[in-house]
Amino acid sequence: MAGITRAVSEATAEYAAANRKHGRKTRGQFFTGRKTAEFMAGLFTIPADKDSISVLDPGAGTGILSSALAERLDAAGNIKNVKLVCYENDESMTELLMANLELLKRNLTLRLDYEIRTDDYILSQGYEYGFGRTGHEEFDMVVGNPPYRKISGSSPEAKVMPDICGGTPNLYFMFAAMSMFNLKQGGELVYIIPRSWTSGAYFGKFREKLFSEGVLKHIHLFRARRNIFDGDDILQETVIIRLAKTHEKPRKVTVTTSLDGSFAGMTSFQASYSSVVSGRDNYVFLAADENEADILERFAAMNRTLVTEGMRMRTGLTVDFRCSELLRDEAGKNTVPLFRSCHIRGGDIVFPLGKENEYIISTRRGLLQENRNYLFVKRFTSKEESRRLQCGVYLAGRFPDYLSISTDNKINFIDSESGVSLTEKTVYGLFVLFNSSMYDRYYRILDGSTQVNSMEINSVPVPGMDIIDAMGERLMISGKMTVEACDGILGGFLR
Repeated sequence: MAGITRAVSEATAEYAAANRKHGRKTRGQFFTGRKTAEFMAGLFTIPADKDSISVLDPGAGTGILSSALAERLDAAGNIKNVKLVCYENDESMTELLMANLELLKRNLTLRLDYEIRTDDYILSQGYEYGFGRTGHEEFDMVVGNPPYRKISGSSPEAKVMPDICGGTPNLYFMFAAMSMFNLKQGGELVYIIPRSWTSGAYFGKFREKLFSEGVLKHIHLFRARRNIFDGDDILQETVIIRLAKTHEKPRKVTVTTSLDGSFAGMTSFQASYSSVVSGRDNYVFLAADENEADILERFAAMNRTLVTEGMRMRTGLTVDFRCSELLRDEAGKNTVPLFRSCHIRGGDIVFPLGKENEYIISTRRGLLQENRNYLFVKRFTSKEESRRLQCGVYLAGRFPDYLSISTDNKINFIDSESGVSLTEKTVYGLFVLFNSSMYDRYYRILDGSTQVNSMEINSVPVPGMDIIDAMGERLMISGKMTVEACDGILGGFLR
């Protein structure tokens, strides 16, 4: 039977070769590879007490996901009838989609009734979604590889879903939310989508909507970005998710990983639901193995944050190109130090370095901050670097000649909320946290990007201030600003 999906995959490859990649990319069109489609179909739970199943494929393309799922249902033996609805509004593809579905229909043992709808999927559901109507069309299963494309916040699609859209929304998460709307209670959704939705304030409304209606049952992570989409190696990190429309949270989430879309050497383990899906902000933590799952468990046990402890991470104040006329290479009248990521070295702040634009004229108050104790954290690192969190202790006493300083926009700094300078032991204690292996790995699980997001850091669990200060004292006594020293100190307090 698997020959049908193989034939659909081959026809898809021919279509993709005949249509310029740029045109497909503009439409947000990336075709699912055969093995990925078969893996996704294999994630669904096939109910043993049913002989008829309804399936929705809201971005059907050439029909490879529908084909793989229909073959899986056929092989189950107990399913006798499948109603399949495919949305595809790219007219250049509907003829091939119909040919593939006809091939499928002729070769299955079960009865397949399919319908191809050329409407815009989001707009077609607008009235029912907007008014939250009951009795709208619902399906037992939804399988999807939605378009990945940003649209205007004033577009008709965004106006249909104002409860999750803000700024410049992306069609992929709109498709996912609408698919949950079209899912029957107890039904399942399997999607392949970017991982970007799993954290950050921008996707907060989407996550809140998603987890108010359903629960995460399975997540698959790719360690590389090859062979996932037919003929396309894309920059965006991708995950496969299985959600169920229910309010009953499972005790565990299944996590699988593979190098790429070949699924060779796949690993699998179970992680607790509460450690994968945060109850505080609905962040989804992508632990790749049991060690990372253990780290998530340890963080889930802490219920404090920088903010609850009277601190906050902020982004540096000065953007070079917006105030280039104020920058100076050397200290002079009315200048103050401008601290950059290059000044963070070995846990310390080394200044000056004799580089360009290390000073700024202190005439614009919005670019200045009080000269007090901070923890500086690099905002950007490269994929090749071994650590995301790279920080340095800034002590105001080392720069007594200045009442004010400035920080470059490419670093973050942790400051007190009260306006009173952090104590030295607090800053050193924060250094223990953010220079440790555990916190660095936690942040990499939380966010796959190379940018350290201050809003995310402000939600990261931390121990209480008494422990932070005690760890800082221990580090000040040892004088060793290494990762190994911080790991040892942290391990002694967080058992």
